[in-house]
Amino acid sequence: MKVLYIFAHPEPKSFNAAMKDTALSALKEKGHEVKLSDLYAMEFNPVLKASDFTDRKNPDLFNPFLEAIKASKTGAFSPDIKEEMEKVKWADLLIFQFPIFFTAMPAIMKGWIDRVLAPGFGFNPVTNSAYDTGLFKGKSAMLAFTTGAPKEMYSEGGAHGDIHKHMESVTHCVFEYMGMKVLPSFIVYEASAMKRERGAEELEKYSQRISEL
Repeated sequence: MKVLYIFAHPEPKSFNAAMKDTALSALKEKGHEVKLSDLYAMEFNPVLKASDFTDRKNPDLFNPFLEAIKASKTGAFSPDIKEEMEKVKWADLLIFQFPIFFTAMPAIMKGWIDRVLAPGFGFNPVTNSAYDTGLFKGKSAMLAFTTGAPKEMYSEGGAHGDIHKHMESVTHCVFEYMGMKVLPSFIVYEASAMKRERGAEELEKYSQRISEL
């Protein structure tokens, strides 16, 4: 398999970074080809802006949707977006790994989705290319993330509500919308309070899960 690993955590010595390293090692050990987008290390700019498009459809009024539809036909995306798009086109599987910030992924990763998975690239409502006819049909996507709160708080009836429902804005409304198959998420709850022994156990579980892909 060809795997694109999109990672978002600002600290290279964090548990999340250890998860990322564990996953990359497990993937390579199984013979998969891997590319990494380490968004904080790349200093990826998450802000969608007019300069993302090098040949504007309408220079006087910025409509991101229409500019992206045109750029998807002409290739008129900025170089940083084009580089990430090439990785996505190459990949069979996209793994997104991150810590939960306010029941969602970090802004830098959401910005990667906004800028890279653009209209005309992964989906196109103009041509009804979405869900079963999404432009990424045949690809798969998976989330791997950590939470600060315990599982009970992120369960049905818990204080924060079911974490899987929170993630549907991405798993269903982004990945499935673009035609991708969504694999079950890997979640490490209450990561900030873990002892070293439990951390090692979770890394072993993650390695096993990745090896079974």
